[in-house]
Formats: sequence, C-alpha cells, structure tokens
Amino acid sequence: MHGLFKAITISHKKAPLQLRGQIALNEEESKALMLKMRETFDVSEVLVLSTCNRTEVYYVSENNLGESIIRLIASQKVLNSNEILPYFEIIDDHNEAVRYLFEVSMGLHSQVVGDLQIPNQVKHAYQWAADVQMAGPFLHRLLHTIFFTNKKIVQETSFRDGAASTSYATVEVMETFLPLLSNPKVLVVGLGEIGEDVCRTLADKGYKNITITNRTLEKAQNLANELGFEVADYQFVNQNILQADIVISSVRCESPIITKETLKDKTLAVKYLIDLSVPNSIATDIEEVTGVVAYDLDTIQRRANEALQRRMEAIPQVLSIISDAIGEFNNWSQEMIVSPTIQKLKGALEQIRKEEMARFVKELSAEEAEKMEKITASMMQKIIKLPVIQLKAACKRGEAETLIDVLNDLFNLEKQTV
Repeated sequence: MHGLFKAITISHKKAPLQLRGQIALNEEESKALMLKMRETFDVSEVLVLSTCNRTEVYYVSENNLGESIIRLIASQKVLNSNEILPYFEIIDDHNEAVRYLFEVSMGLHSQVVGDLQIPNQVKHAYQWAADVQMAGPFLHRLLHTIFFTNKKIVQETSFRDGAASTSYATVEVMETFLPLLSNPKVLVVGLGEIGEDVCRTLADKGYKNITITNRTLEKAQNLANELGFEVADYQFVNQNILQADIVISSVRCESPIITKETLKDKTLAVKYLIDLSVPNSIATDIEEVTGVVAYDLDTIQRRANEALQRRMEAIPQVLSIISDAIGEFNNWSQEMIVSPTIQKLKGALEQIRKEEMARFVKELSAEEAEKMEKITASMMQKIIKLPVIQLKAACKRGEAETLIDVLNDLFNLEKQTV
C-alpha cells in the first residue's frame, strides 16, 4: 500500500460556507459515495470525512482518481462539477496525503486551531468506512495510529487545553456556575453564526433543558428538531427571559433588548446573562439588578484568545509528535511490501521441512518423531530470522525490491501462495 494513498479536499480555506453546505455529506450519503467508488473504480479502502468546514475523500489506489471522485460527488449532490472543481485540492502524493490526514485529525487545519470536535468526526468517518467494508489493513492501521497520536498530544501538550472558540468559551464560562444551579433552564436568543455554534456546542456536550428563540421561527424550529431542543416564539422573548436561569444572547439589535426594565419582574434569585452581540443586546448596567451576573463578548473572547494562544505555542510540539508517529507508520507501511515475500519464504521452507520429515518419520518412534518435529521447526525459525531482518532493513533503505528478486530466484517463490 505504500505510495498509493491519496486525497481530495474542499474546506473553509477556499470554499464559501454556502458551497460547503451544498457539498456536505451525511452518513447515508458518505456510505453511498464509498460504495459507488468501489463499484466504479474498484477501490477497496476509502474514508469520507464531511463536516461543516470540510468534505474530504481519502482512498488507496495506484491511479489519481481526484477529478473523477469530484464528479461523482457533483452527480450525487446534483451540482455542476466544472463549477465546484476549482474549490477542491487534489493530493496525489502518498506522504503528503498521510501527513494531511494526521494534521486534519489533530485540528491543525480547523477554523479554530485544535478543534475539539474533529477527532470524534474522524472516528465517525472511520466507523462509516468499516460499516460498508471499505476500511482495509492500511486504513485500520493509519486511523488507529492517528487516534493514539491524538491521545499523546492531549497528555503531553497544551494543544487541547481551554476553549479557543467563542462558542466553546461561552459554554466553558457557563459551566463555571452550573454547579450552583439545579437543573437550570437555558435560553439562547438569536441564531446567527455564533448563536448556532453555541447551540451545537451545548448539544455536543449533552446539555438538555435548552430553549432557543429567533426572529425567524422556521430557522429555530429546524435547529431545534436537529438538536432536540425546545423552541420559543420570539414575540414572547421578554417572558422567556424572565423564566430562564441562564440567557445567552447573540441577537442583532440597534439597542439592548435586555435591560433593567426587562428584569423588573424577575422572580429567580440569581440569573446569569451572557452577551455575545455587537452592538450589545444586554444593557451594560444590567448588574445593578440584584441577583444578576453578566458576561460580555470581550470577557468571552479574552478567554478564547488566551486558550488559542496556548494552542498556538504548542504547535511545534504537536508537529514533532505527528512526525514521529508518521515515521513509525511509514515503517509499517513499507514493510507491507515485503510481507507477501516473507510469507512465501516461510511457506517454501516449511514445505521443505515437511517433505524431509515425511522421508524419515516412518522409521522413528512416536517420541523420536515428536522430538524431530520440534528440532526441525526450531531450525526453520532460526533460518528464516536473518532474511526477515534483512528484508525489513532493505525496506528502510528503499532496496527491498532487489532482495525480493533474489529470494524469488533462490527459492522459486512465485509458485508459492500467501
């Protein structure tokens, strides 16, 4: 498999959000694409990774199938392939594709560096490939190496520490006071980009008792259905604010929608307000109301920026860990080249041993035959040891093919089956 790994990718780096949304593949579509690739191109190992920020296909093939795969996706999504082709990057180099998947899986190419969601998204993609029998020995080894590397990065670096995005920082702030509340009611007001990200982060973390409200009711209903949240009519927003323990507001407005007047009938002992809007949607003097604790966007972003800075400082260490992991993986990948020869050589020597044993075993007692079996089997293990070591060493030097040819000629291995 060494030298055959390739990829195509479309991501936030080149493609606008609307186009990424049109190309994004859900589980059913990803599995259908993998099966179509097997049928069309006779490939047996494929990984499809599709998130809100990227859609990527990794595959094992002697041929560069990049453009053909893009056209398959266009056909599946009913898009003009010529229009979307310029937004894709085709990676035809094996080593580059391997490193790219490592770096994507660690979050180095995410919009938020060190994205906490991407490792799970890669695991889901791997599971989908396994479900349709499109994860073979190469992908199994590669993905398990990546998962091990991610754990090592978590344990040995600060790359995953803290919340480096506004949405994660918001939820992280919320988590500091959750222990003070009993089954709190959370209201998210406004579903712009930040508001929607906060909702998805809350869902990813498994939080319940979440209500969302938005000027466009249909958008709120669609997101609520997807995430399992409740919906409140925006025309009753003030009433909903009074009923909530925690309010996260990212609504666009010319002047604050939550003021001291809004909370004049507040019955809850303590209410927590988080303002993610620009301009402010929560009045700056809101904490003058007894029992109100407020956080503004600057506080949240300062927390996110500090976490992001720690992650950026950890990148050299992360890259070093990735390089070590890739080196070990490549050693295994290269050894796959000589694995069939090793198995054939073992088979050839075992056949010689059995033929010679058959010549003399009739003349031996059962006890003698058992001893002879052990002695000859042990001899074969010692004889095979040096050629195996030399083959693996030749792999690292890039000289395996020469030694394979020599062994094929010496032992007539072409007639052996693996």
